[in-house]
Amino acid sequence: MSATGGIRMKNPAHPGGFVKSDIIEPLGLSVTEAARVLGVTRPALSALLNERADFSPMMALRVEKAFGVSMDTLMRMQNSYDIAQTRKRESEIDLAPYKGRVA
Repeated sequence: MSATGGIRMKNPAHPGGFVKSDIIEPLGLSVTEAARVLGVTRPALSALLNERADFSPMMALRVEKAFGVSMDTLMRMQNSYDIAQTRKRESEIDLAPYKGRVA
C-alpha cells in the first residue's frame, strides 16, 4: 500500500458504459425507451451511456429505482473513474509537498 491511497484501479469502467452493456442492452431497450423509463431526455441518457457525461446522484437514483442497481454502487463507480482520469493527468500539476513555514 502506498501513502497516497493504497491499491488503485488503473482503468475503472465508466458507469455509463456499465449501464449500457449490463442493463439497457440486455433488456432490449432502445436509448429512447430507457430515457422514458428513467424520466430523462434522450440526449442526456445518450451522453451518459456513451461516456460523454458523468453520473449525477439524481441519475444514479433514477437507475436504482427503475432497474434495481444500487445508487451507491453507481456513484462509487463514477468516483473511481474520476480518480483514475485525474491520476492520468497528475504530471500536469507541478507542486512540491508542503514542508512547513520557513522561519
